[in-house]
Amino acid sequence: MKANSAIARLRIAFAVAAAIFVSSTGLATAQESAAVAVTVKRHQFQPAEIHAPANKRIAIRVKNLDSAAMEFESVSLRVEKVIAPGTEGVVNVRALSPGQYEFFDDFHQETRGTLVVQ
Repeated sequence: MKANSAIARLRIAFAVAAAIFVSSTGLATAQESAAVAVTVKRHQFQPAEIHAPANKRIAIRVKNLDSAAMEFESVSLRVEKVIAPGTEGVVNVRALSPGQYEFFDDFHQETRGTLVVQ
């Protein structure tokens, strides 16, 4: 019976240690990333130019206010994501060097924007 109690305590201790590790790793990750937002309305990005810091991962929240699906795509960012009408999605981008990175709606090629990384 004592062996079962000791095993149970070890399992609890391991679970607590794992939870602390996961939460501390999550906090570090959150601090190392940047969030930016862009909206698509009438097949236009608003704003057409978004800004993010260099050398940090970026989460781009894309809100599609149009009645048709759109595909957020960028060759230079190496990302693409379909966003249903009236919904939003997050496009995760690796840490980038300073520069300008074009993105567009692949379903409506005239819909274009720029990510400026500084």
